[in-house]
Amino acid sequence: MLYLVFTTGRCNLRCIYCGGSFDPRIVPWSVQYDVEDLKGFMEGDPEPIVGFYGGEPLLNVEFIERVMDEIPDAIYLIQTNGLLVESLDEAYWRRFDTVLLSIDGRRETTDYYRGRGVYDRVLRAARWLRGRGFRGDLIARMAISEQSEPYDEITHLLSLKLFDHVHWQLDAVWSDRWRDFKGWAWHRYLPDMKRLIELWMREAERGRVLGLVPILGVLRAAILGRPLSRPPCGAGSTALAISTDGRVLACPIAVEESWAELGDVRHDTWRECIGRVGIGEPCIGCKYVDYCGGRCLYAYRERLWGEEGFRTLCRITATTIDLILRIRNRVQELLREGIIDWGSLNYPPYNNSTEIIP
Repeated sequence: MLYLVFTTGRCNLRCIYCGGSFDPRIVPWSVQYDVEDLKGFMEGDPEPIVGFYGGEPLLNVEFIERVMDEIPDAIYLIQTNGLLVESLDEAYWRRFDTVLLSIDGRRETTDYYRGRGVYDRVLRAARWLRGRGFRGDLIARMAISEQSEPYDEITHLLSLKLFDHVHWQLDAVWSDRWRDFKGWAWHRYLPDMKRLIELWMREAERGRVLGLVPILGVLRAAILGRPLSRPPCGAGSTALAISTDGRVLACPIAVEESWAELGDVRHDTWRECIGRVGIGEPCIGCKYVDYCGGRCLYAYRERLWGEEGFRTLCRITATTIDLILRIRNRVQELLREGIIDWGSLNYPPYNNSTEIIP
């Protein structure tokens, strides 16, 4: 089970697509339960995965350190904007299995969405982590919106040779900033996805597997026979979020929605909270469900773009999957010929909070 543990509702940035901190009346800026409560909630889980989340989780390093001290056997990951990496002692960083750094591509794109100077500070954080002995999976976690040039942003991050993997999410859950989402999707995003898949294939022919999470996740489902969970992030089934006030949520972005509230970390256990909410029709009857898992639980439940917007995102997802499946047979040949390794497609090896489907 993946536990996305909020350390605070506060953030030190105000990204255009996010808006910064949570309202402290909804997600308090300090943790209001004890670490012993968290230990009790997780008790009996043979493979606990703890992901620190926010707000910006590094605004509460004392809580992070206490959790890692009190629960030493968990797998640890963190989603962070990277600006405060030096505030956490390097000994703790070496214990993390996965670090997801938020960066949106090239300098001009990242700084446009996240603030002037953020791009350079994130790269400095990545180098600092490697220099202090972090040997885990370093993931560039992107948000892609209308200002983004997806192919250029993603290939730029690959060219830095700092990140093991790149994952991206479309700014398409609640955003009302788009001038022409459909036009951008069909004339920019999907052609760029086709170019990325072609690039991935060319590199695979040379024996190099690019760490592009959506491509790897779909190929794993298609070739290794490991369908994506429903939803692919595991929300409510293999992943739970724990807010700073102790509420157990199916989804970490559904902090105000009653359907997402599954229990309380002080009174319940993880077994009592799973399976209460999930993906239904039309997704579970769709031919693509093994490859997309129904996409995003929050988008499925809330449909803030209306039914037509929901269907538009489905068509974009299905088209992306079709583009990836075109290379399936050749990838299988490369695997049989030993040009690429079977293990390279087994990603992610556990639920590391990459949602796989953009």
